Amino acid sequence: MASPFQKKKKSVRRDAWGTMSSTIWLMLLLSGLLILYCSQLVAGTCEIVTLDRDSTQPRRTIARQTARCACRKGQIAGTTRASPACVDVQIVRNRQWCEMMPCLDDEGCDLLVNRTGWTCAQPSGRVKTTTVS
Repeated sequence: MASPFQKKKKSVRRDAWGTMSSTIWLMLLLSGLLILYCSQLVAGTCEIVTLDRDSTQPRRTIARQTARCACRKGQIAGTTRASPACVDVQIVRNRQWCEMMPCLDDEGCDLLVNRTGWTCAQPSGRVKTTTVS
């Protein structure tokens, strides 16, 4: 029989999540929101995700680039002044690539015969060919 003067042992169960201070919870919440915010693009902008260059052939460089865009309604990922950009969806649907002004200001744009891309000709005679896949 237990003595009336004996102390009962309290069962103390401390859970790691429950004992965290509110400051730590706030820091976790803010860091999560910061990570979420930083991975978002502003509407109407693009960023280059990957860029691969192959210069194994003489006088020829093959570049492949992947971009991530957050385009507005009626726009789609394209190229403006040699950089990824959001362009009017009709340009891509109709394959009128030069309408999105893909070349630099001093270059001339011409559609490829089969409309699978365009060329940008520099005044020096150098030609850059871009194909769409």
